[in-house]
Amino acid sequence: MPLDPQVQALRERRAASAAAPLYELSLEQAREGDLADIRAAAGDPEPVAEVIELTIPGPAGPLPARAYRAAGGGAQPVLLYLFGGGWTLGTIDTSDAICRALTNAVGCTTVAVGYRLAPEHPFPAALEDCWTTARWLADHAAELGGDPHRLAIGGDSAGGNLAAAVTLLAKERSGPALSHQLLVYPNTDQFADTPSRRENTDPLLFNHRSVAWYWSHYLADPEDGRNPLASPLLAKDLAELPPATVITAEYDPLRDEGEQYAERLREAGVPVQATRYPGMVHGFFAMSGVLDGGRAAIAHAAQRLREAFEEPSRTDEPSGEARP
Repeated sequence: MPLDPQVQALRERRAASAAAPLYELSLEQAREGDLADIRAAAGDPEPVAEVIELTIPGPAGPLPARAYRAAGGGAQPVLLYLFGGGWTLGTIDTSDAICRALTNAVGCTTVAVGYRLAPEHPFPAALEDCWTTARWLADHAAELGGDPHRLAIGGDSAGGNLAAAVTLLAKERSGPALSHQLLVYPNTDQFADTPSRRENTDPLLFNHRSVAWYWSHYLADPEDGRNPLASPLLAKDLAELPPATVITAEYDPLRDEGEQYAERLREAGVPVQATRYPGMVHGFFAMSGVLDGGRAAIAHAAQRLREAFEEPSRTDEPSGEARP
């Protein structure tokens, strides 16, 4: 189908503004512009019952974090949510609207962590920060009113890549135990040569050049991309990983590698549901303030997480195309 009319309107406004793509800006300009764009498209932040600013001990020093608690008593399930931004852009503020929406819709405590960014801190710095945070939450969830036995992980774009990689690292290092992985248009293979990578070249949207720009910052050596912890699709064994929800967008250079990862998980016996949102573009999950498709995807992710926290061993469901 063509671009969703709401997406097309966003594209036309970007064309009229003559804004340069992020990959043509300085790193400082790109970081400022990315956060401003996300805030503009996210809508008004939802109030949650409580917001707690945290500092978590990381492998190379303290990490800023933020916990969002839902209303209600009792020990809540916990979601560690990792923001997107190509491992290069973003802060815990980047995912603020997403975390608030998921917290309320799931009825959980959501934690965002400010992992180290590239190129100042290349792979695997961000991954080690995220895994350390997951391990810390498994040990300290009760201090936040959370249930350490119902701990899930999720993220969008580079955050989805990190979430997938954390599950691989948790398997390799025997913990922490994770109930579910929510992977929203994740990067899964630096070397992907797929139709979606080749076809999505529009400079007004996230495109193949955007993907290459982010990878060039994340990896000190391009050959590091052959490490499955950087490119999870290259992992030889995906068995015994947490059940997964994979969300992709029709007009996204990362579409095919995300769907390929879902299929690899399924072949390995991991319960997985993959949903492609027609007419949507990369980033739509963070645009619920202006895109109906973004709101639908948030609602779908929340439903999957609720079900996962209630039934950690739920069975496989077929892939599908969403009709927001």
